[in-house]
Amino acid sequence: MSDIPSTARQLQSLVTSGGELQLSIADVPVRAPGDNEVLIRVEASPINPSDLGLLLAMADVAKAVQGGSADNPTVTAPISAGVLSALKARHDQAMPPGNEGGGVVIAAGASDAAQSLLGKTVGALSGGGMYGEYVTVNVQQVLPMNDGVNSRDAASCFVNPLTALGMVETMRLEGFSGLVHTAAASNLGQMLLKICLSDDVPLVNVVRKPEQAELLRSLGAKHVCDSSQDSFTSDLKTAIQECNAYLAFDATGGGLLADQLLGSMEAAAIASMPEYSRYGSTQHKQVYIYGGLERSPTTLKRSYGMAWSLGGWLLTPFMQKVGPEKVAQLRQRVADEIHTTFASSYTREVSLADALTLEVLHDYAQQATGKKTLVNPTL
Repeated sequence: MSDIPSTARQLQSLVTSGGELQLSIADVPVRAPGDNEVLIRVEASPINPSDLGLLLAMADVAKAVQGGSADNPTVTAPISAGVLSALKARHDQAMPPGNEGGGVVIAAGASDAAQSLLGKTVGALSGGGMYGEYVTVNVQQVLPMNDGVNSRDAASCFVNPLTALGMVETMRLEGFSGLVHTAAASNLGQMLLKICLSDDVPLVNVVRKPEQAELLRSLGAKHVCDSSQDSFTSDLKTAIQECNAYLAFDATGGGLLADQLLGSMEAAAIASMPEYSRYGSTQHKQVYIYGGLERSPTTLKRSYGMAWSLGGWLLTPFMQKVGPEKVAQLRQRVADEIHTTFASSYTREVSLADALTLEVLHDYAQQATGKKTLVNPTL
């Protein structure tokens, strides 16, 4: 392992106790892999919505200020008092964002599992540090790619693919037979659509714009409901009824959308009831919030009987619940279908330094559906 560099450039996010976000690029030590670990030269890492909490710390990026130099830029932005209090555990600690990425294994530990990955192109889930030139991870956090797959292809092989597969598996585990998904034109939404088409799972796709609806229909979607249309509520109720879809995954989180989903589910269920009940339908209705695209409070009017639930859903607890054998099956499907079902598209590829320019930062901070930035630390 004599060829391992001693230090590498890494993007870091720091929240000061004085209420400021500080983004910078630091030279950090490169850790040699342990027996069951590998060292990856990172060549591609997406900026997902799930990365922005650590990266931007809910700072006011509209007031961000550029500093530093072209090679070593910095960004500072104010953080409100309420948010700062919630982030007390990370005050004055530089933290490395970036949950997943693709690259090449350049060094491996002594175990057979680690050695088998040496020289391979892999996807990796690190829990932080992927916006850097090198990362050391356990072999369990690595997905080796098939021949012909490059680092860009592998970059998004964990978070979105396994989340989409996890939604379908959750549906099966909980006894539902159809799904509703919001922000459905996203990369994740397109993956979920392809899975449902392949697995013959009825899917209701909820979008916010006509062009997003048209995109999904061009991919084969049968049920698309556009919340910008006057007919949205009735369209949603009809689609839910036709798909028997009483389980929803909501990427927005805030506002009235979860309430609208539950209300439309109840309207669909009541339509097939033989007689009136003051307690509403007996059909259980479940909405899982798995994202926070809308930061306002979640508002529920509770006009959908008593058989309903609203909860949170995260990928890691799901994987722990289903166990390593099922997760291995899902991971293998991702590797085998990385160029088809789980292909990701990116609107911009940037260097570490470019990621800290205000133009690029404002772009990925918007979390716009269908737009994703890829960080390439080798640029």
